[in-house]
Amino acid sequence: MGPLRPLGRSSRRQDMVKDRTLAIAATSILIGLIVLGLKGIAWWVTGSIALYSDALESVVNVVTAIGALVAVRLAQRPADATLPYGYHKAEYFSAVLVGVMIVVAAILILREAVLGFLSPALPDAPVQGLVISGAATLINLVWAMVLLRHGRQRKSPAIAADGKHLLTDVVSTGGVIAGLILVYLTGWAQFDAVLAALVALNILWSGWGVIRESVGGLMDVAVPAETQKTIREVISVNAEGALEAHDIRTRQAGRMTFIDFHLVVPGVMSVDAAHAICDRIEAKLREAVTDVQITIHVEPEEKAKHAGIVVL
Repeated sequence: MGPLRPLGRSSRRQDMVKDRTLAIAATSILIGLIVLGLKGIAWWVTGSIALYSDALESVVNVVTAIGALVAVRLAQRPADATLPYGYHKAEYFSAVLVGVMIVVAAILILREAVLGFLSPALPDAPVQGLVISGAATLINLVWAMVLLRHGRQRKSPAIAADGKHLLTDVVSTGGVIAGLILVYLTGWAQFDAVLAALVALNILWSGWGVIRESVGGLMDVAVPAETQKTIREVISVNAEGALEAHDIRTRQAGRMTFIDFHLVVPGVMSVDAAHAICDRIEAKLREAVTDVQITIHVEPEEKAKHAGIVVL
């Protein structure tokens, strides 16, 4: 009965982390709606095209937050007969949706910027509009930090993508506020449209980055070089009794890391002994790499390639 208790504690911790991730994803929707309301009011009182572009980006934030919640919830489903490796890649599809929505928003903003440049008009109520927009930006900045930290800790592409987009929103809004101050000071109405165009270009760059990273995940990109080094070191240190480990492969799927390799053992070694070595390596890998699934293919010594990790 003793060994079952740590497993229970571990399971409870995992459930708590999953619940927190879902709570964060759900809170993003609420935050997005609040910020959208504030930015909508700022645009309404000023009539600024730049603030319109800022509000439109917040619409994207709300839609992508909803997509992130759905993806995170789906990704937490356990593996089954249909998807034996789990639903972890669902988050990458959400991140791709984020990128596509960002691109669509940028195109709409560019359209308004062109129309505003051709028919310029100075925005109204400058102080009220800037104060409201500044308050919305501060909320976004705080929440973006929360999302980025949790996304990194839990290896959640959907949460991390949402955080990166919000941070981009903070930067672009800061530029809009600074630019609108110049508009009011100089009286050059066309600059309002120029600001909106710059926001659109910044959004396009952000969307491209999100799509690129997500496609990498869908294509089974390997884990970072530092993690690969750790994996190789763990195998080398804990493979005593084996001859070598070769064809070491890794891939990342959301928060899950998949590791598989071939372990060469002496031909005379018993199955029990080879299994014990595998168990030892797996246990140490699970300590070094969180949320990992490991597959080890045991081979006799004539299958040795004299490459990879040679066990001394």
